[in-house]
Amino acid sequence: MSDELIPPIILFGNTRSGTSMVQNLLATHPDVVSWYEPRTLWLCADPGREHDEFEEIDATEKVKRHIRKRFLKYQRRHGNRIVMEKTPANILKIPYVRAILPEATFLFIVRNPFSFISSVELKWQRTLSGKGIRRRLKSTPITQLPYYAGRFIRQYFDKRVLGRKYQAIWGPRYKGIEEDLQTHDLMTVIARQWSVGSKKAARDLACFDEGQVLRLRYEDFVQDPVADLKRVCAHCALEMLPEMVEAAHEQVYSDRRFKWRRFDPRDLARLLPEIQEEMQRHGYEVPPEIAQANGTPRQNAQP
Repeated sequence: MSDELIPPIILFGNTRSGTSMVQNLLATHPDVVSWYEPRTLWLCADPGREHDEFEEIDATEKVKRHIRKRFLKYQRRHGNRIVMEKTPANILKIPYVRAILPEATFLFIVRNPFSFISSVELKWQRTLSGKGIRRRLKSTPITQLPYYAGRFIRQYFDKRVLGRKYQAIWGPRYKGIEEDLQTHDLMTVIARQWSVGSKKAARDLACFDEGQVLRLRYEDFVQDPVADLKRVCAHCALEMLPEMVEAAHEQVYSDRRFKWRRFDPRDLARLLPEIQEEMQRHGYEVPPEIAQANGTPRQNAQP
């Protein structure tokens, strides 16, 4: 067994932005093993923190040793393959992750905010499954369990007992999200989950050397997954194998880009002040029906 950590592949990207898609495809390579969202592991620096924003200063030597040890353990357990990890909340932790794993190969993916909003709004309605809880507990030290037990209980009580439509909180927790949930409607909060993550990632990724991070857009990937997968393989110094091409054709669907149309365009148009600047950064245009609806919001529009 190797005594050294093979440089892992770290995929940054907001939730519901194609991170699972990219991870699953790259993990079809025999030299790669995926590690699906060890979220509580990354929180070990401060498990009681009320938001997910961690900086380089949070990566103490103790934290570095602990997380690197867990990566090495996972690597050894899976035949010393390259560990590919993605945790969407880490879009708010990029300097922290980089300080812990500076030798890693980094990827970043972004998705159109309207698709993000549509997908995430549905996630806010769901409770964490038993499978999801078990997966999360596997990466949680016993000493940290009290920090998360309350969240699980709160979620269960809100959904199962009180019958509320939405969870109390879901997805990356930017600074101030709890206050925003008290003063703004949920659609605005979800839009901020996208825009805050985009702004912070842009600022943090600007500190990397040129070419150190491969950037992807969900919409481009699903249109030509083989071409983008070749780019990913080249960036990660992996050979593009026939089974990866086959998996790309079988697993990637391009018909999920317009599910935001389940909303009235006026409900989305009122969110433009939250997201438009970051849309421009990533080269996204406002769809015509939303642009036409801008300035004519519905009353009581929350779905």
